[in-house]
Amino acid sequence: MSIAGKRVGFGLTGSFCTLDKSIEQMEKLAGLGADIIPIISGIVETSDTRFGKAEYFRKRIEDITGKKCITTIVDAEPIGPRNLLDIMAVMPCTGNTLAKLANGITDTSVTMAVKAQLRNRKPVLLGIATNDGLGANAKNIGLLHNTGNIFFVPYRQDDPHKKTNSLICLMDLFIPALEAALNGIQLQPVLAIE
Repeated sequence: MSIAGKRVGFGLTGSFCTLDKSIEQMEKLAGLGADIIPIISGIVETSDTRFGKAEYFRKRIEDITGKKCITTIVDAEPIGPRNLLDIMAVMPCTGNTLAKLANGITDTSVTMAVKAQLRNRKPVLLGIATNDGLGANAKNIGLLHNTGNIFFVPYRQDDPHKKTNSLICLMDLFIPALEAALNGIQLQPVLAIE
């Protein structure tokens, strides 16, 4: 399937150590001709961390997409009624965002964009990055795996010896997972061994 011309919502949440790698995938997606609508959570919009300044990330995202970032619930809400997207991706998708999505909580621009997309029964792709994926968030990941129109970028343990509950998506599988999700298919295997 060609990604050229596909309307892709790209949400980024506060896994700051993976923002650069997620934005690299956004850049690849743009290079394939996707029409990207960027959506960032409030924490990404406002937080300067040891991984970079908020303004740096926002400018980089807006330079890649040629669009202003959606940062509010009000601005994300029209995604549903206007049927703006072919697919909505969230990468990085934190444990906090996973928990909200699994429990129907819509209190950020990104969770509203996902809700708006699911309203139209269209695909949502999650690229998880969470320190508690095999802990408190395991149940939420399970719930989302069993939710229609939600797909995952394949993932693995981040550091099985030092951070036993941590999960990270395989960023290099983002584009293939997106193509599969556009066809209603979960890219397999979803659990990577490496």
